[in-house]
Amino acid sequence: MENFLRLWRQQAKARGQHDAAIFIGDKVLALTNSDEDALWLAEVHFSNNNHTRALTILSRQDLITRSTACRYLAAHCYIKQGQYEQALSVLGDQNPTHLIRSSNSRRKLQHLNGQSRITLRNAKGNASRIDRTEERDREDGGNVRYEAAMCYLRGLCFAKQNAFDRARDCYKDAVRIDVQCFEAFDQLMKNSLMSPTEELEFLESLDFDSVTGADPPASQEAAHFTKMLYTTRLSKYSSPAVLTDATETLSTHYKLAQNPDILLSRAEALYTQCRFAEALELTSSVLSTSQSSMQTSSAAQSHLGHSPAVYPLHLACLYETGATNALFLLSHTLADHSPEESYTYLAIGVYYLSVSKIAEARRFFSKASLLDPHSAPAWIGFAHTFAAEGEHDQAIAAYSTAARLFQGSHLPQLFLGMQHLALNNMSLAQEYLCAAYAMSTGAAAGTVPSMPSMPSSELSPLGGDPLVLNELGVVLYHQNHLEGAIDLFRQSLVLATSLRCEPGAWVATRSNLGHALRRLSRYHEALDEFDECLRIGAGGASLGYNPFLGGSGGNASGVASSGVSGYEERGLIGSLYTARGLVLLELNRTLDAVTTLHEAVRVLGASGGGDAAGGAGVAGTLLSRALEIWALETHEPETVMSEDGSRATVSRNTARSSRDKGKGKVARRRVADESYTEEWTDEVAQGGVQPGLAGFPSTRNTMDETIEMELDHDAERLLRDSVDRVRGLHRLPPASSPELEVQPIRNRGGRTERRAHQTRP
Repeated sequence: MENFLRLWRQQAKARGQHDAAIFIGDKVLALTNSDEDALWLAEVHFSNNNHTRALTILSRQDLITRSTACRYLAAHCYIKQGQYEQALSVLGDQNPTHLIRSSNSRRKLQHLNGQSRITLRNAKGNASRIDRTEERDREDGGNVRYEAAMCYLRGLCFAKQNAFDRARDCYKDAVRIDVQCFEAFDQLMKNSLMSPTEELEFLESLDFDSVTGADPPASQEAAHFTKMLYTTRLSKYSSPAVLTDATETLSTHYKLAQNPDILLSRAEALYTQCRFAEALELTSSVLSTSQSSMQTSSAAQSHLGHSPAVYPLHLACLYETGATNALFLLSHTLADHSPEESYTYLAIGVYYLSVSKIAEARRFFSKASLLDPHSAPAWIGFAHTFAAEGEHDQAIAAYSTAARLFQGSHLPQLFLGMQHLALNNMSLAQEYLCAAYAMSTGAAAGTVPSMPSMPSSELSPLGGDPLVLNELGVVLYHQNHLEGAIDLFRQSLVLATSLRCEPGAWVATRSNLGHALRRLSRYHEALDEFDECLRIGAGGASLGYNPFLGGSGGNASGVASSGVSGYEERGLIGSLYTARGLVLLELNRTLDAVTTLHEAVRVLGASGGGDAAGGAGVAGTLLSRALEIWALETHEPETVMSEDGSRATVSRNTARSSRDKGKGKVARRRVADESYTEEWTDEVAQGGVQPGLAGFPSTRNTMDETIEMELDHDAERLLRDSVDRVRGLHRLPPASSPELEVQPIRNRGGRTERRAHQTRP
């Protein structure tokens, strides 16, 4: 009868009929009263979310103190009920570190087992010792796995109590005891409890040889396969070559190219390289349900039923590429079908952030962080909302909380440095940014390792985030350490090239390099950098790197909207044209500077308002100065003697005849401009265009004056011809000088030509 009932309950559990399994299992326990049947019934209650009933069965049979498996199940029930102190009392505070074996212990054991012949005198003793070790391993194998699982539960309890250091140690011990305890390893990676370098060192220290298969070759392949799977979970900012090799091997040799976890790992790597469109294709393929045979609504099903890990990255890619409509649809779909999930409110917050509704975005980011206190995207997005409004103190507080929760991620340290940079706290900004770089690359704290001078086509083994180097260069730039800033900007570009990052994402860094070179009067090098920036922008690349999850494009506030409205792209392109025009003025290429600054005014004015349109005032001021300098260069001044012996400045390219030089009234009119010309030449010689002048009014006045002079010259020529003809007819005395008649007309501007025609005979 017992066998019949056990088979019945097992079949009911396999079919998901938990009520039938509980009903039959209770009868089996009443008949046998065995520990195995009690544990089986408690497990069914746990699977059916009947945690209190499971605890009652375990307590009634007094199994918690007598069985490791029952102690694990009881602690898990307490955790599901939120009773973390009771769970720790069942689990204990100490981890069984004596169960941790070294990475080469298994290898030594396999080597001894593979010896076909032992020639030592104590061979019999060695063989018996090996046999006892294997027998002990077989006997304790089940208990060891439960001990590792209990270390994982201790880590969960400590994490819920915000003791993240103890939680990290528990997770690490769990994986060291049992390398197949993936839950603990996933908590370490997902919550960024270790820096990228520490993650790689920890992975190398694990005993993958403990993974067993049917035979030694199968065991070796299983160990290698498990290590590659774990490698794909590492941070994408460190050791990109190792990550690429593991992903390619799993995709090609084991045919896992379309596996969602492998696709997600590749998408994360592309996101860190600022290749947002490619990453979005991969995340969209993960969320696609084209292989599903269900006939339900595709709009609702295409974004449901997937791992929660894919949603933050997919949302970030949508935000970066400006897909606000897709964000709107996804937010509504998740709100209708998954209203209790944290990523649902994260999606709504990202949508409101993309349409610049900061208050609404903050509310939903806060809701997401309440539902999942260990959600890094929710905390970072919450802090971004304060930074977007210029509330630097609140942003620093939120980023500090994120830095405490995610101790191994360099992003909170990076954003803290950017906020202090915006507040002009250069020492604190440099301290945070150096810490961020050390965390992302494994360098010594407070130092920035040097990079090769030339870009390499191969992946950099060092890894790291080029944005940190850019921000450190900005700090040195503001501290007037221009040579150091240039070195850091170049290192950032070299690192971005070695990591195969999208070139358009680092246009701001190259622009920073150009400005630093300009300030050191290295104008030709600066002009080359600005030309390269404009070339990349003209190639259709999306400019800017938004830090929603992965970094920032140099925006101190931590939020950019380049992917949404194009506002930042137009502002960046306009500033590049403005900077290029300024360098051309320094190189005395005035005509080229006028053309470039005119394009800057056009681009900045097309932004529709805001700060970018306000920048057109600077470009307009420079354009006004460039036009005036060009006018002075076109009408090169020369000094002549007037009739009364005084020196006067006139223009070479006027239409005057040689006899008109020296006429008193015309000369005296140009004397007033001589001091103005000297003032401009002094300013240009001093190497700068002074700000603060009105742009377009000055330009229009200069052009009007030029047109007026040309019209005056034509009218003067016509009047002189008429006067000469009158002299010939009436033989006027020489005292009737034509200039006395011309001078009043020249002051009347646009009516000069009409009066001239009236004087014709």
